[in-house]
Amino acid sequence: MIDQRMEKALNRQLNAELYSAYLYLSMAAHFQSVNLAGFANWMRVQAKEELMHAMKFYDYVNERGGRVTLQAVDKPPSRWDSPLAVFENVYQHEQKVTSLINELVDLAVEAKDHATNNFLQWFVSEQVEEEASADEVVQKLKLVGDDPSGLFMIDRELAQRGSTASAAPTEGGAE
Repeated sequence: MIDQRMEKALNRQLNAELYSAYLYLSMAAHFQSVNLAGFANWMRVQAKEELMHAMKFYDYVNERGGRVTLQAVDKPPSRWDSPLAVFENVYQHEQKVTSLINELVDLAVEAKDHATNNFLQWFVSEQVEEEASADEVVQKLKLVGDDPSGLFMIDRELAQRGSTASAAPTEGGAE
């Protein structure tokens, strides 16, 4: 049975992951509306990954005999001034998610919940990748500045991103 504080915290994280999916889907819609289909693809793939993360929390809470309690998902923004502004928002958001995961790890250690600590280690590693991926696009966008041809090259590159959800462990964080 899972500790009640841990269960509550994991449910909050499940909500945060659903918000992330919602945010990235909103960003995809924004990019579609300005004819940047490659950027929209990147965001749609990211939204799917975040849904997969949410389901990992959902499954884990259930596996541990806890109860999943779904909460309302906040409305994300729907407009940004530029592709750079969007990806700076992505990078900041991923840094926030990293801090949330770190807080969960701290709670698991404090509660001596070794199973949850083990489960969370996959997310610790995943957040390193998430931040690096977002920052890579931020740096490329800064390099191209206002050059439309550079923006379209990045758009073409981002169109190639496929789903990586199958690379993730499926149950309880085991690989």
